[in-house]
Amino acid sequence: MKKIQILWFFVLCHFLTMSQAAIPIETWTMSNGAKVFLISSPALPMVDIQIDFDGGSRRDPETQQGLAQATASMISKGVRAKGNQPALDENGIGEAWADFGASFSASATSDRISFVLRSLTSPDLLDGAIALAARLLAQPTMPADIWKTERDRWIASIKEANTKPAQVASRAYEKQVFGNHPYGYEADAQNLNRLQASDLLNFHRVHVQACRAHVSLVGALNKAQAQARVAQLLSLLPASNVCAPLPTLPEVQTLKASNEQLIAFESAQAHVLIGQPGIKRNSPDFFALTVGNYVLGGGGFVSRLTEQVREKRGLSYSVYSYFSPARHAGSFTIGLQTRPDQAKQAIEIAKSVLQDFVRDGPTPAELQAAKDNLIGGFALRIDSNKKLLDNIASISWNGLPLDYLETWTQQIEKLTVEQVKDAFSRTLQPDRMVTVVVGGKF
Repeated sequence: MKKIQILWFFVLCHFLTMSQAAIPIETWTMSNGAKVFLISSPALPMVDIQIDFDGGSRRDPETQQGLAQATASMISKGVRAKGNQPALDENGIGEAWADFGASFSASATSDRISFVLRSLTSPDLLDGAIALAARLLAQPTMPADIWKTERDRWIASIKEANTKPAQVASRAYEKQVFGNHPYGYEADAQNLNRLQASDLLNFHRVHVQACRAHVSLVGALNKAQAQARVAQLLSLLPASNVCAPLPTLPEVQTLKASNEQLIAFESAQAHVLIGQPGIKRNSPDFFALTVGNYVLGGGGFVSRLTEQVREKRGLSYSVYSYFSPARHAGSFTIGLQTRPDQAKQAIEIAKSVLQDFVRDGPTPAELQAAKDNLIGGFALRIDSNKKLLDNIASISWNGLPLDYLETWTQQIEKLTVEQVKDAFSRTLQPDRMVTVVVGGKF
């Protein structure tokens, strides 16, 4: 136990040192068109790898909502035989990962489908883990019988979610904010029942191609070693350095007017969401909005919303705000729960606080307190290989500057009250907000 504690002490020291020094990111493009980003971190004999493709739910056809998520969920359910490599079912794949002491997962967000591999860098383990991951990337079977079982389980979970007011509110809110944009898509039983295993295989074939890959690596590999591993990971995918362009998607439209949706629901608390479209992740206003939102509603008990809605009036135990930037404009959201008979007053106070903040911005004291907290907590954003991986994957995917992590604290520190105020006034329109209330009787 003492040896383990000493090991983690040195690991923590390593990441704290990195937070105060340059974090060099090496980047290059492979001959197959894949874009690679690497942070060499030799503190631990392991590597974390994330491979992202433009295959998130924004690529779902309107009549096949849930297609990207279904594809990701089925990746590890089976792999085809290839050469002298036998076919593997879900159990065989799980046993193989256990033998390598490695992990592999797939997921789909609104923007991308992602595959994450973690392995020790000992060659006898890493070689096998990379080879198996390459097969899963390129040769999934998507067995129809397993998909039917997974689909039935998913539909059952949707039915259960529809009994929970928070889920009902979230779904209604996203439809109101994003309208017909794919960000507002939500899988339901009707859409899922349309999906066949062949649809999943076709979606995978179109979107999971080497020339579309963004590969991020953090761990005990140098550039030459990383190049070799990435080449092996993508070696079974179709070999072409030029991909056919995917269809251009529309941008999220700004709201033309305010809108309120009241949904009757038998619950002790009314669930309230207020908001509108916000910003893209690569917006130049990202830092100003991040700092300003800490003052408005992201700073927990020290935020203005908490002070006015909870502390002064006792209308809600928790009230918060946040931006969800993405490839397209994500949402800006204020959320709270309150007694149904207090919902109207809580909404009025929250909107008033927002309107005042957009008009006036933070005070100098609030701004400095937000800066101090965010800068002081920066080390916690990069204190593990996993967090570093999340950061460089975001840098790669969103086209952020390579020195993003190195200059993060400087970007925060140099902000002024006027810059924060201007960013909020350009981004938010308090008189054109969606308000969704679930709970009580109307």
